[in-house]
Order: sequence, then structure tokens, then C-alpha cells
Amino acid sequence: MFINPLLFMTLLFRLSDCSITEEGYTALAEALKSNPTSHLIELDLSGNDPGASGVKQLMDFMNDPKCTLKTLRLFKSSAAQEACNWLNSVVGKNSLLLKELDLSRKEPGDSGVEKLSVLMKDPHCKLQKIQLSKCNLTERSCWALHTVLSSESSKLTEVDLSSNPLEDSGVKQLCAGLKSPNCKLEKLSLSDCSITEEGYSALAEALKSSHLIELDLRGNDPGASGVKLLTDLLQDPDCKLNTLRLLKSPAAQEGRDLLYRVLGVNPLLQRELNVSEKISGDSQVKQLSALLEDSHCRPEILKVNNSRMTNEGCAALTSALGLNPSHLRELELSGNKLGGSGMKELCGVLKNQQFNLLKLG
Repeated sequence: MFINPLLFMTLLFRLSDCSITEEGYTALAEALKSNPTSHLIELDLSGNDPGASGVKQLMDFMNDPKCTLKTLRLFKSSAAQEACNWLNSVVGKNSLLLKELDLSRKEPGDSGVEKLSVLMKDPHCKLQKIQLSKCNLTERSCWALHTVLSSESSKLTEVDLSSNPLEDSGVKQLCAGLKSPNCKLEKLSLSDCSITEEGYSALAEALKSSHLIELDLRGNDPGASGVKLLTDLLQDPDCKLNTLRLLKSPAAQEGRDLLYRVLGVNPLLQRELNVSEKISGDSQVKQLSALLEDSHCRPEILKVNNSRMTNEGCAALTSALGLNPSHLRELELSGNKLGGSGMKELCGVLKNQQFNLLKLG
């Protein structure tokens, strides 16, 4: 692109909404650098697409002490400019040069995410990864982010919203964005976001047409069908999701792997877990217990007969059942040496009002 140096004899140069791309930004930057006698003090490029490096080239030029340019207008709306100014003050640097942003624990709140969303919908914003964990965000933020995911200008590929009370209503807003043909998101973390079966169902539906390859749902409550809905989706050849994180701790994952080996099936999908004579000793009972602590493991019938369990293993098992009690209806522990202390632990958990056990053997 050729730019006549005579153009820079003017004080103001307006090029808003002129379908200029990265090539044009490069040409402008080079022309301004090669003309130190330029009188240009204001340049308006709002409504154009700077590509990957356009903004940086112009910003680098403005840092040149010989640069006479005082005002560079990039944003189409005053709201986007205000959002950029706000974010610059939060991170202490030019946010337009960032590809990654971590606001975790900085408490931007819903209002901050709404400002951020306005900025991310402008083509001059290059953010690809944002971390917003533990920011006390709600459905409001999810609605704002869904508008970003649906925007043609958005570059977002990774979003971390873990440890925020988004609930099912917030997840549904995000799902609307995931379904958009403009959505480029590949990784989404929603761990510890108070999501229930309803939210899992919405995600399973959205992921049928999404580019998402990694989803983290640890620390949520899938209800009776949430795990199955997502696991079935993974079997769909058209589904792009290849990493689904459900279990909150490495110990729970070890327990899941143990049961998969001895049972030959995914234990998270079983209403009945019968590990009688298939696991042995307190160490393996503890691995089972770590899995049972996780809300994604919801057997209604649990049989751990003849497993060489002592009071130590029984203590771990009853503790796990006490943390995740509502779904279990039948429990069998016969043929183990639980001892008096083991029975005492078991009786203690039976007093839990959330424990709906119908049969104990």
C-alpha cells in the first residue's frame, strides 16, 4: 500500500471504517517513521482491523521521541475506549498489546467483566486467554461473555471462570455463545461454579456444535444424568471435545483408575458398584473412598464384601460417604474386620440426615 507523504502535512487524518487491515497499518507506521517532518497530530483508525501486529507497530512509533502524533483513535465507541482505560489502570500496561490477561482475585466483579467484554468485541483487542477465577462473578458476567464469544471480532480461545457462583443460569448464557459459529473458544474452566444437572445438560447440547476441546467441570454436582450426557457426547465422532475434567483430586482419579481396572467399566456411569473380592486391603479401600468423595461418583448400590477391610479402611469409607451421602440406597460390608471403632464410625455417618440408606448388610 502506497501512502503519499503529503497527506501527513495535515493535522488530522481520518480513516475510520475504511476496511484497512494489517498491511495498511504497517504502511501507515512506515510512512510516519520515514517522514519526521510530519505535522500529523491526530489519526483516526476506528472500525478497521489491525491484524496481529498493526496496533503494536503504531504504538511503537508513538513511543519514538520524534513522533508528533498525539492522538491515535482506534475504538469505534466511547465505551470501548473507557473500557481500555479502565483495564490499563488495572494491569498497569497497555492492554491492547496483551494476548493473555489474568484478573483472578483482583475482583473486577460483574461490572468489570462487562467493561472487558465491550473491549474484547473491538478488533483492536487481541486477548486470546483470560483468567477470571475467584472474582465473585454471576450470570451477568456470563451474559457479557456470551456476547463476546458470538462476536466476529473476538479472538478468545481460553477462558477460566473457576470458583465463581455462575450456577446453571450463567452456564446457559455461556452455552449460547458456544453455539455461535463465530465462537473460537477451545478451553473452558468451570470448576466449582455451583453447576447442577441442568447446567450439564445445557453444556452437552452446546458442545455438539462447538469447537471446544477441553472442559473442566470439577467440583460441581452433575445429578443423576450429567456425567452420562457428557460421556456419551465424547463417543460422538463429530464432537471435538477430547479432554473432560470431572474429578477434583488426583486421589479421586487414582480411585477411578483402580475401579476401571478391576471392573472393566467406567465407575462414574454405574448405579451399582460391586467391588467385593476385587479390591483388597485398606489401601485400595482408601482409593475407592477418595473416588466416592467426589460428586461425580454417585452409586446407589455399593458392595465392598470380603475386601480385607479393617477399621482404618472403614473410617475412610464412612468419611467419604458422609461427604457425598444423598444418592446411596444400599451398602454391603460383610466379611470385613471392621472392629468396634469401625462400627462406631459407620453408626456416626448413619445419623446424617442426608443419608438415605435403605439397606445395610
